[in-house]
Amino acid sequence: MKRAGTLRQVSDLSDFSRGHWLRELLCRGEEPSHVQPSPDGQHLLVLQKNGPPPLPRVVAFQRHSIAGADLERSWQPPQPALVGLLFLQSPVVLGSWVLAMVWEHGRTEVWHFVVAVGWQLLQTLELCQGARARIVSVCSQGARLVWCEERPPLGAHLDMSKCAFRFCVCARALEAGEQGVRLGTVRMVLHNSPEYQVLASPQHIFLVPAAAGFATASKFLLIWHPETAKLTITAPSAGFVHSKVLHSSSESDFRKLLLGSVGLLSGFTPLDIHTSAVSNSGGLLLVSTKGAVNMVEPDGTQRHIFDLEVDSLTQGSPVRLKTFGRILACVLAGVLYLVDQYSGRLIEKEVLSMKEVHFLESPGEEDSIQLLTQTGIYSFSFSKPEDSSRPEPCLVEMVFEEACRYYQRRSLSSSKLTVEKLKKGGAFQAPVALAAILQHSLQQKQKPAQGLQDTYAKLLSTMSLELQSYMSLELLKTCVVCAPESEVESYCKELVEQEVSRILHSDMDKDNLAYLNSVFASFPKAAWKATRSCLQLQQNGDGLLVARATPEVWKKVLGGPQLDDVGQNGMVPLFELICASFLRFKP
Repeated sequence: MKRAGTLRQVSDLSDFSRGHWLRELLCRGEEPSHVQPSPDGQHLLVLQKNGPPPLPRVVAFQRHSIAGADLERSWQPPQPALVGLLFLQSPVVLGSWVLAMVWEHGRTEVWHFVVAVGWQLLQTLELCQGARARIVSVCSQGARLVWCEERPPLGAHLDMSKCAFRFCVCARALEAGEQGVRLGTVRMVLHNSPEYQVLASPQHIFLVPAAAGFATASKFLLIWHPETAKLTITAPSAGFVHSKVLHSSSESDFRKLLLGSVGLLSGFTPLDIHTSAVSNSGGLLLVSTKGAVNMVEPDGTQRHIFDLEVDSLTQGSPVRLKTFGRILACVLAGVLYLVDQYSGRLIEKEVLSMKEVHFLESPGEEDSIQLLTQTGIYSFSFSKPEDSSRPEPCLVEMVFEEACRYYQRRSLSSSKLTVEKLKKGGAFQAPVALAAILQHSLQQKQKPAQGLQDTYAKLLSTMSLELQSYMSLELLKTCVVCAPESEVESYCKELVEQEVSRILHSDMDKDNLAYLNSVFASFPKAAWKATRSCLQLQQNGDGLLVARATPEVWKKVLGGPQLDDVGQNGMVPLFELICASFLRFKP
């Protein structure tokens, strides 16, 4: 459902210490390289690498200023550059955090903010073990730092063919407590590798190849699972490729990792990545140069979310990405896109009066998005549906969308039926009743539901078993997505059986037939088991196979869309799918 949104200013930056300075910084011609709020939302760190003043610097702006030392660091090139501003959780003090400033040559400054005292430097540490190492990318996960570093060869002359794999990915715990700061031992994740950008989700680390990386490595991504010491190879164009548990540091050699997959990887198309970011659900968001927004899940699978309205993106066209609840927010060329990251539907498109925008955290406000601009901080809020105090559940929306397709097929009118028209139309009582019942059942688990109309309550008692079956099917789909690898196969078998049974008891149209074709192709064994169950295939006393299915089921098997309609799309009728299963599994 498309909802109207409102953009309002919540701060003109005057509530920040040196707010006028922050405004000036944001109004300059050069875009700030990095803007990041602290975990408590009370501080804003701005990294300025280019533009006036000539010295690059990082400045911390404090909201509701209390007297104390400010944080401002600048450096003079060719001094090593700053590569990371990272907030790390303190495992000793719950809810406490420190700021780690990581420099290119591995030196790391750990800062802490104390109320009424200000910013204090706790300690300076050396992150890398080699004096010649150079950090190119760094991220944090809890109290762990993960980085990619370059280790130049010792030879005086550089043979690029021999030193293409001169990078390594390392991890190290950094714990700040009452006794000071302690660095853990270095853990080698990957060595002899090309250059990677490291991005952290709560449980996984994504390794995205650099634009100027080695040709073969530019065709796939790596995902490191720290808890299981596993590396997953995935190619967005092809999905999951290979996964390997690294039992020792000797197994983390990049070339050995690829040894069994080189032939397969060589046929893949190179990655097309303009912008990457991690979503709040733990997936990797990728924007292509053509404007396609995709999500790579931690298990290596990929799904398409949305297409931005653009012909092509250049490196000079920044795309801002951030997820707020189930909403994906994108800003491109002064246009704000709000998309449901699960269904891919465009919820809102807003043309902003400002082009330079940075997203801020909105703790506790799932229905609003905060934007930092040159003139202050703005909040974009969604309006609530008129008949509810909360957004409609996804399953309720599905009822209306499915009903739209159903009535559109049977309509003699060429005008497009929309969800809004469906809800307001007096003739369409069935989807309205079903949506009310479904929403009532969903809310029972969360809070006491409001009473249903008497007619709906009677209908609910009649269809309660069907509703339970439908809800269990949706729960099973969720289990398939979230299950560990060892349990996925058993869940898939159960899901396929329920899906085949569901379709055989509904209208056999082109969409359902296409869906069945894909199910039989992807899960042939599970589909055959489901078919045996639906047709009640059993051996009689003479050893012959008999089918005890009802006439209604046989009508679906032998009927359905006409052959000339389905043949054009490469589909085959359901009866032929079942015959092919007979031939393959020979019961």
